[in-house]
Amino acid sequence: MNRLEQLFEQVLWSSRLVVIAAVIASMVAAFAMFYVATVDVVYLLAHVAHYADPGLTGAARATLRAATVTHMVEVVDGYLFATIMLIFALGLYELFVSRIDIAERSEFGERVLLIKSLDDLKNRLAKVVLLILVVKYFEHALDMHFDSALSLLYLAIGIALIAAAIYLGHQRKGQDAPH
Repeated sequence: MNRLEQLFEQVLWSSRLVVIAAVIASMVAAFAMFYVATVDVVYLLAHVAHYADPGLTGAARATLRAATVTHMVEVVDGYLFATIMLIFALGLYELFVSRIDIAERSEFGERVLLIKSLDDLKNRLAKVVLLILVVKYFEHALDMHFDSALSLLYLAIGIALIAAAIYLGHQRKGQDAPH
């Protein structure tokens, strides 16, 4: 029975390596999103080049400016999403496969990538997701038409809720510290 138990435990322990498929897929998704966001930057620069056109009327310039700002927000959103996928891939690898020795020796590794528990991975991902939600809200706010006091009130309430979420996120960080 002892030999069978050891064999089963070996197979069970080795099964954690199936996570490598998720790590690789997450890395591919991250690289794809970095590519998409970078292509968006190229298109953004093409639009910005037209902004200095002296033949552009005031209304057309305002429309181009609004489209450019919206496009910039989309670029930020794309890079943040790519970052989530990268953090997720590195976190899964560290939790289930092996420590990333080079990250431990890097001055940036501990600040950004070293994941010590599932809660740590969840917290790091939650912070980036919150940033994406803030960017999405900002993008939505740019498209809003403020035709009444109620519209402005809704915008103000949304901003207050975002501020509260960020504040509570920082408060929780202080409570998670060991005593």
